[in-house]
Amino acid sequence: MVVKTEICRFSGLRIYPGHGSTLIRTDSQLFKFMSKKCKSLYQQRLKPSKLAWTTLYRKQHKKDKADEVSRKKRRTNRSVISRSIVGASLEVIQKKRAEKSEVRQLARENALREIKDRNKKVKDDKKSKKAEAAKSAKAAAPKGKPAAAKPKGGKR
Repeated sequence: MVVKTEICRFSGLRIYPGHGSTLIRTDSQLFKFMSKKCKSLYQQRLKPSKLAWTTLYRKQHKKDKADEVSRKKRRTNRSVISRSIVGASLEVIQKKRAEKSEVRQLARENALREIKDRNKKVKDDKKSKKAEAAKSAKAAAPKGKPAAAKPKGGKR
């Protein structure tokens, strides 16, 4: 079962459901306090960093050793393993990485130019075939006047 807890605005400790009190200032800002003690100290304008039992004090004076240990455990360096990809061996990938960026850029531009030329050639071939088909259709068409077409629609 998950219990939704809130954090005390003064002490930084958890407030469990059914506990604590709420203060709403005139500027509609909401303050949750764990106890009357926290609320009273907040209204007296005392700084929680000067009271040893608050979490702010413990953080400023480095009293929370448990958090630091857990952070250190999470920060483990992982070694990067190079593997080959389907269609490219590891040697080819290493060679590509070792190339200078200018060489890579030139190779990319050449490949793009080649693709554009290929596409242009295909387009020109299609145009020429279309033109030939139009010529042959013109030549095959019978010479003479076409029959007058009747207007569409009914009698008026």
